[in-house]
Amino acid sequence: MKVSTKSRYAIKLMLDISENEHKGNVSVRDISKRTGVPLKYLEQIVGILCKTGFVKSQRGAQGGYTLTRKCDGCTMGDIIRTMEGEITGDYIDDGAAVNDFWDKLYSVLNDYMDSVTLKDIIEKEKIKNGVYEYYI
Repeated sequence: MKVSTKSRYAIKLMLDISENEHKGNVSVRDISKRTGVPLKYLEQIVGILCKTGFVKSQRGAQGGYTLTRKCDGCTMGDIIRTMEGEITGDYIDDGAAVNDFWDKLYSVLNDYMDSVTLKDIIEKEKIKNGVYEYYI
């Protein structure tokens, strides 16, 4: 399975909104500056995410985007399937045993993608960057 740039950028966009929406609506221009993803590409992606209900937009001087659900309720699988379509085996009929292998492989991939949320990624990044302080 190959995940397209569109999916990778959609995840970056969703993570950036999640991390910055406490400041108010998040502009695509700001997301582009922070992530290095081209503005025109982000505009296409945010359009898809708006249409599918992941983010909502607000126009005006204080306009921008916010998530429609909390980051712990949005999985990587949700985002990737929105951008790529269903993740299933696209194989010829190789026989029942081989087809069973492919079905189980895609099942494992989908289960894993559905087990990781935006919040999980944000938490891991905070730990990696030493944002959390531990007290004894």
